[in-house]
Amino acid sequence: MHGLCWPPPPPHCRGTNPLRAPAPTLTQPFLPSPAWHRLPTIITRSQWGARAPRNRVPLSTPVPYVIIYHTAGSSCISQASCSQLVRSIQNYHMDSNGWADIGYNFLIGEDSRVYEGRGWSTVGHPCLRLERYITGIQVPSAAALNIAQDLIQCAVNMGSRSSSYILKGHHNVKATESPGEALYNVITQWPRFQA
Repeated sequence: MHGLCWPPPPPHCRGTNPLRAPAPTLTQPFLPSPAWHRLPTIITRSQWGARAPRNRVPLSTPVPYVIIYHTAGSSCISQASCSQLVRSIQNYHMDSNGWADIGYNFLIGEDSRVYEGRGWSTVGHPCLRLERYITGIQVPSAAALNIAQDLIQCAVNMGSRSSSYILKGHHNVKATESPGEALYNVITQWPRFQA
């Protein structure tokens, strides 16, 4: 499972895409919009069974950074197992750490779904800013990595992330092993990465 942080998705990030070019006809070739990007499936807080947050701090956008993390724990491969894992993470963050809510804005599962954490318009926990991957020690699947890039692009398209955002690994901004060497080696090849 993997995850992200920032503001509520507009309609074009909830399964429909008004940016997509109209279906081609015999007289009209398919020319996708340059702004089009595949939109991920987002499982809302109510769909995964989130607890109510203790408080919310509005997020000021556009956010200039995307930071990649990992959870060095279990991974999940179905909506049921990923929902359970996200609930467990939220319980740990709220009950053990004393935080107001789950620390992440979004999480990405190996089931190819995005799970809404604090969501698009609420600041994530101060030490867990923008992008979160929940995975074991393995590199996330290619599908999960693609979904992360799709979600980042969706955030840029809707103005939640700056179009000139800077991508970093968690250990570039804090003394930690996250996101792990294997995942870090992958994200160093992504556009906008800066150590």
